[in-house]
Parts: sequence; structure tokens; C-alpha cells
Amino acid sequence: MSPVDNQPYVVVLQHPSEVKQSKGTLGLLAQSLSRCVVLVGEDFSQHAQLAQIIRDFGNRVSLLYPSEQANIIQAANDTDQVLQNHCIILLDATWKKAYRMFNLSSVLHQIPHISLPEGITGQYLIRKTRRNNALSTLEACCYALGIIEQAPQKYQALLTQFVAFNQFQLSFIPTGHSVRRSAPKSALEQ
Repeated sequence: MSPVDNQPYVVVLQHPSEVKQSKGTLGLLAQSLSRCVVLVGEDFSQHAQLAQIIRDFGNRVSLLYPSEQANIIQAANDTDQVLQNHCIILLDATWKKAYRMFNLSSVLHQIPHISLPEGITGQYLIRKTRRNNALSTLEACCYALGIIEQAPQKYQALLTQFVAFNQFQLSFIPTGHSVRRSAPKSALEQ
């Protein structure tokens, strides 16, 4: 674990099928961030805790999701105290399941959407995808927070630990076997 005092509050909506996924990165992320909550479900339209979070943060909450309405994430020009009043929501699921979660959860359609800039290369080697710019939930969150806070180096230790996690998981794959081609743990990038 690499403890990080993140400024924006992070909410991760996790699909139930990912909870016990041994290749998942969310455990490492949630244990490392000082301001993070994980909510499990598929349809969050009537989820009381998420509704309260959205009410509490008002117009300072956004969903990291590559919808057609998404704007490229920008560095905040705010002070640390103002940044602490921001909230980022992420989806933790395979691409297909995250798309379903988004479609079912009408509450997510009503908040601004942001996406990461093109050209970020993911290091999530355990699961493969054919999508360009695909990242794990941990990677997408670290890059987003680094951009918003204008402090990418702040999240480097966590990303380094993530690479070590990948290497450890890959050590269990017999030589000569390829990594399973499936969707990544995040539907955060195009």
C-alpha cells in the first residue's frame, strides 16, 4: 500500500462481479487513497449513499467516463481547500458491464462527464483489451487526480506499486501461455 492524501473525494462504483476478482486493482487504490469510498451495485439510480454524495458536492462532482458529452479533464486552478470540495466518480467493471451500469444509472447522466487526454499508456498487463487508451481503475484514477491537482508525481509511488502488482500476478502465468484477452477493469478511457 502507498498512502496518498488525495484532495478530491473519490467514489468508485464497483460492479458486484468485480468484488472478489483477484486481478482487481480497486483494493490497492481504495486502501491507498485517504479520501475514497467504494459502493457496490449495478443500478445506482436509487442508491441513497450515492444520491447523498451528489447532493453534498453539488456542481463540484463529475463522472470519469468517456461519454460523447465528456470534456477532457483539466488541471484545477483551485487551492487545496477548494479541491477538497470536489468529487470524482469512477466505474469499476469490465467495459461491457460498465456500459450497462452507466445506462442503468440515470443519476450518472445528470452530472458532468470528464475523460482523460489521449496518449496515456496503461500498464495493466493482466487483462488485455483491444480498446485504445484503456486503463485500469487505479491508473485512470491516479492520472485524473494527478492532472486535477497538478501533481502527477504525488501518485507515482502508487502507480509503481501497481506495476509490481502486475508483475506478481504475471508470475503465476505459465511460460508460453498468453494473457487472457478480456476487457479491463475500468470503463474510464476510450
